[in-house]
Amino acid sequence: MEEHKTVNFMRLLSDDSTHSTVSSDSCEYYQTEIFDLLPSIQASRPEQSRKPSEAYQDGPVPGEESVYGHLSSGPRDKAPTQPLRNMVICIQGKRSARERRKMQISESWRRSQSINRKRVLAQIGGALSGLLPWQHTLHAIEGRFGVGVKAYFVFLRYLVHLNLLHCVLICGLILGPTLFYSITKSSEPLKFGGNDSVLDFFLGSGYLDRSPVFYGFYTRGSLNMQCLNTPLLYLAGILTILFLSLILVVRRTTVGYKHTWMLGKRYSMNVSYKIFGGWDFTIQDPAAAALKHSFIRNDLKLFLEEQSFSRREAQRTLGQRVRLYLLRFFLNLLVLALLGGAFYLIYFATKTSQDVIGHHWLVSLVLEYLPPIAISFVNLLLPQIFRKISSFEDYSFTMQVNAMLVRSIFLKLASLGIYLFFIFKTTKKPHAVQCLENLFGREMYKLCIFNFLTAFCNAFFLNYPRKLLHEKYPSSFLARLWGKQRFLVPFNVLDLVYSQTVSWVGVFYCPLLPLIEAVTLMATFYIQKFSVLRCCVAEQRMFRGSISSVLFHFMLLLGLLMAAATLGLNLYQPEGTHMSSCGPFGNGQSVFNVTGVCVDSLPGPAQSTLRYLASSAFALPLILAEILILTSYVSRGRANQKAIERLKEMLVMSSSDKRFLVKQHTTMLRRQRNPCRVRPATIEENQPLTPSHEN
Repeated sequence: MEEHKTVNFMRLLSDDSTHSTVSSDSCEYYQTEIFDLLPSIQASRPEQSRKPSEAYQDGPVPGEESVYGHLSSGPRDKAPTQPLRNMVICIQGKRSARERRKMQISESWRRSQSINRKRVLAQIGGALSGLLPWQHTLHAIEGRFGVGVKAYFVFLRYLVHLNLLHCVLICGLILGPTLFYSITKSSEPLKFGGNDSVLDFFLGSGYLDRSPVFYGFYTRGSLNMQCLNTPLLYLAGILTILFLSLILVVRRTTVGYKHTWMLGKRYSMNVSYKIFGGWDFTIQDPAAAALKHSFIRNDLKLFLEEQSFSRREAQRTLGQRVRLYLLRFFLNLLVLALLGGAFYLIYFATKTSQDVIGHHWLVSLVLEYLPPIAISFVNLLLPQIFRKISSFEDYSFTMQVNAMLVRSIFLKLASLGIYLFFIFKTTKKPHAVQCLENLFGREMYKLCIFNFLTAFCNAFFLNYPRKLLHEKYPSSFLARLWGKQRFLVPFNVLDLVYSQTVSWVGVFYCPLLPLIEAVTLMATFYIQKFSVLRCCVAEQRMFRGSISSVLFHFMLLLGLLMAAATLGLNLYQPEGTHMSSCGPFGNGQSVFNVTGVCVDSLPGPAQSTLRYLASSAFALPLILAEILILTSYVSRGRANQKAIERLKEMLVMSSSDKRFLVKQHTTMLRRQRNPCRVRPATIEENQPLTPSHEN
């Protein structure tokens, strides 16, 4: 029965095969019966051309065997290897055949060169990626703990590179010119002595207050031209750091979002590919093979958990959905109440820390660090509570992580914003310290140092004793109460975002803060490596690192915007209300005065151009240009989406064509083996078609 249907289907013909406008060469290779019968060609034809009345002919096709002749062996298949002198064609045909052979040879050579070039570039890229710092450590962490934990360390390495780039800009635009021109003035060298002590390195006072770490060190000096002076270089360096950070973070966020969109549900890879195509056959080391096994297992574990949650979510009834939404509403009210209590605690700590005079040095040290202690306490306690709350909201594991990240980053940024607000409020009052910018930079310096000390103490005085307790006394009450230590990616990422935000906020008042941040991040990498590999066990529930990494960089972008807003509010102050008279903008100067003097010294056309760019008249063409650019990008995105849909359809039809050709090849082999059985079956099937056609 299967053979009868196949023969009957082979009698389909298309009008396009007889009435074609393509060249004779194209017809020689493509306009055949088997080409017309492909499912992709049948699907692309109009509906009327595929009607049975037009598809079937009046009788059996006498040349059915010619169809299989095209598939098996024929003169066309041997033409590329047959000498031209043996071909029975005209001279013009031989010339055309020679040209086709030359084109085929050149195309094959270009294709082979392209493949070799891609292989060389891939090998060079692999060699360069191996030179990146901590690459082997990241590979080991990925194999044992999954992509999510590796995403944290990759994010940390990215922040190290970003801060090192900031250090280069600061040294070239701010620190280098200031040191060079201060040496030429034969000023008094910086010395450690007198009332200086070791506590100055924790408080940022004394010796550090006079050093290049803080804002007050950078005076105008002998570099005092109208458009080339220390204030302009200082401002250019800070704005370059913020603008470059904005470009890098936005680029990283958009690239990650595009990658996440391509890995969404519409473009997800199936399980068969992960099982049969996920192995790296270049692995020769048994340890690397074990790491790859663990990575594939973690990926499949996450995939199965997401599928199970999607099935559970689809089976919810209306009553269950209503109860779940009410529960989420009350839990969000609880989150808001906890955030309000945390903000009041920070306000109380900031107000209490103002009274540090007349106490013992240890009490004064604790009072100085009371706001950072309160902020760290809130940031350690409330995310754990948010984690418990998100477990009751019945989200998927990835959604739980993202919700917890959003709440926690709001907590960290809002707590930092409230702390900055109270600092600004106190610095506007009369104060004994002359350089109030140094006072603000000192607070950011203390936040950075205390954040690193918190990570150090958490790893060596909390996680490591907890691991020893589980190893020596696993059945004790305290060990069972504490449980095994697991590396919680969201909480550690929040610490990195908070630390980098502090660095961006304080870079104007503490220019060497990016250098301090880079050193502390390098030390944090080794501390967290020790904590992960020695003290933690693998998380039972994995989450996809590619999705969460987009949220990491988006939170980093929020921190950068907060730092830019803080700097803008500090710089944009009415005349006479600037913070103090120290640093590059001292002696009654401000940013607008210095830039105004520089603009006035320029030629007339340059002044007119700059004033036009800074006026509101330039806003309209700028907005129109932005609208055109955004429209072009949106149109390109829609066109790419349609092209992707067409390519997906082509892939589906290509697989259908392959199945069809395999089926035809199987029928051909059956014909060759049993020619006597197939031919009568063909005649039998064709006999009842004539009366049905006549009817």
